[in-house]
Amino acid sequence: MQLFFLKRRVFLQSKVIKKRMIQRIQSIFLLIVALLGAIAPFFAFLWVTANGEEFFAQNELWISILFYAVAILAVIAIFLFKNRQNQFVLNRLNMILNLFLLGFFVYRSLNLSGETLVSEKGIGMLIPVFSIVFLVLANRAIKKDEDLVKSVDRLR
Repeated sequence: MQLFFLKRRVFLQSKVIKKRMIQRIQSIFLLIVALLGAIAPFFAFLWVTANGEEFFAQNELWISILFYAVAILAVIAIFLFKNRQNQFVLNRLNMILNLFLLGFFVYRSLNLSGETLVSEKGIGMLIPVFSIVFLVLANRAIKKDEDLVKSVDRLR
């Protein structure tokens, strides 16, 4: 009977530890990146075409796919909290993907016709910048956790 209660207690404690691990600050930053990648590009327009039409991410399939890839990588990184090194590497990969998106947006904004008409760039073009900032903050927090674990291991 005591063994049953001991197993139950250990099980409940492990659930509490898992819950606490997901609530770290880097998980919050990664959740913000996931929301920026999955939801924001479809509400904030990227630029206005020469006809006056607003261009959203869903207007081009591969831009949508890249934004969804950013969101999926962020969600996967949230659940890699047990393996901080893989989480760190996945965030770096996500930063490279965001830099690729940002480079495309800069290239596209420089090639928009705006000499005769006033061209307007949308706030959606800044989504990769915000994502990169939050990914850097998440990597800093992951590095801080890793350093803390290494310092505790040295004390043992």
